[in-house]
Amino acid sequence: MLKTTNAVKIAESDNVAVLIADIPAGIEIFGAVSHEAVPQGHKIALEDIKKGCNVIKYGYPIGHALTDIKKGSHVHTHNLQTNLKGLLEYKYQPELASEKSLSHRTFLGYKRDNGKIGIRNEIWIINTVGCVNKVAERAAAEASKKFEGETDGIFTFVHPFGCSQLGDDHVYTQKILAGMVNHPNAAAVLVLGLGCENNNIEEFKKVLGEYDERRVKFLELQEADDDIADIISLIGELMPYVKKFKREEISASSLTIGLKCGGSDGFSGITANPLVGRVSDKITECGGTAVLSEVPEMFGAETILMNRCKTEELFNKTTALINDFKAYYIRYNQEVYENPSLGNKKGGISTLEDKSLGCTQKGGTSNVTAVLDYGETVSAAGLNLLKGPGNDIVSITNLTAAGAHMILFTTGRGTPVGAPVPTIKISTNSELARKKHSWIDFDAGILLGDVSMDDLSERFMDYVLDVASGKVMAKNEINNYREIAIFKDGVTL
Repeated sequence: MLKTTNAVKIAESDNVAVLIADIPAGIEIFGAVSHEAVPQGHKIALEDIKKGCNVIKYGYPIGHALTDIKKGSHVHTHNLQTNLKGLLEYKYQPELASEKSLSHRTFLGYKRDNGKIGIRNEIWIINTVGCVNKVAERAAAEASKKFEGETDGIFTFVHPFGCSQLGDDHVYTQKILAGMVNHPNAAAVLVLGLGCENNNIEEFKKVLGEYDERRVKFLELQEADDDIADIISLIGELMPYVKKFKREEISASSLTIGLKCGGSDGFSGITANPLVGRVSDKITECGGTAVLSEVPEMFGAETILMNRCKTEELFNKTTALINDFKAYYIRYNQEVYENPSLGNKKGGISTLEDKSLGCTQKGGTSNVTAVLDYGETVSAAGLNLLKGPGNDIVSITNLTAAGAHMILFTTGRGTPVGAPVPTIKISTNSELARKKHSWIDFDAGILLGDVSMDDLSERFMDYVLDVASGKVMAKNEINNYREIAIFKDGVTL
């Protein structure tokens, strides 16, 4: 990467540069003089680009020129169009990273009786159906007061589903909720049902599978005499089990991180996403796990991930992951490139390829070791690809249910949203970190200055381990911003 005081050229073969600051006309950028004022985060042509020829960024095409683009011109949605189309055929051409010897890092975590590791010692109330949401919220608030200081917190997560759903939607709801019940950050869980819902407690138990009766309790509200009192009583029964867990030194090989971006801008693929990619690699080099989702934001960069699949079987699963999600778009008569968002475009991202080539950098350079279905939980160390959309709340819920202890969430525009697990917000630019200090945990924007990626990635790795150890709380925890949303693709009765 080449960097000046006002622009960045990411790869040697790029024919555009990204501006670090707003510039007026007449400013020289890598030998090209700007013809007009161009905002920060946006692109400027470094050479003449003929109509129909590819615009190159990150060393890859991000679309083609709609008109002749003169050297020094602003390159954006007015003169650049995606190359993306429908389903494609792919060929496995492995470009695997060399295996590195495992490095040894540790954090302070909770060792559960089933061998899993948690980084928080919380009690979760998981609702089988949306009808009990308000009862759960009230009970969680009252239980938090009654048992203050005895756990890391008592939380519930509202959702509208669990009844009147058919087919895959019903299964999706059950799988996500089961993943949350089994999540090791929850030392104990109360499953709260109504009694008449499709996803009633007895049906949900079939999906949940084996559970420890000391850890998981159930309550059906239609059978309860006093909703709130009965819930608080059951939480009291769980409390001795919760309090027996103490933090102890744990290998970072037990850590699972979810990778997410939202409210991206033109710096996402230059600062925050590559920083997260470095830490993702450090975690997997310790023997830990990183999970990359947001499948539509792999479109245009998917071959990079496909060629890092350790086996041809994983390559075939990744091909299906991409084409199945494209088929989902096509089934609803939507273009597969219907992205980036208006906010993304304002921040300088022009096409989905532009967004995807930045987005996928969160996965670092590690080989792909597993491909998971929506609602499936992690079972293999290394870089996992997880089926799911890019929508922020749906995605962070999916990552949580898959077993992520925390989520590394990069943002250039800013967002307060948080998952049930610690959600570390990494700003792509320092202006956002200053303006939204109550949302942002870590500033990657300083990479646009004199700070090196090597130095900052070590600092960020230490920060991640401190959050895992409970030495630092993520801003979403401090603000109590914890939400879930479940993917829906069918009929509601």
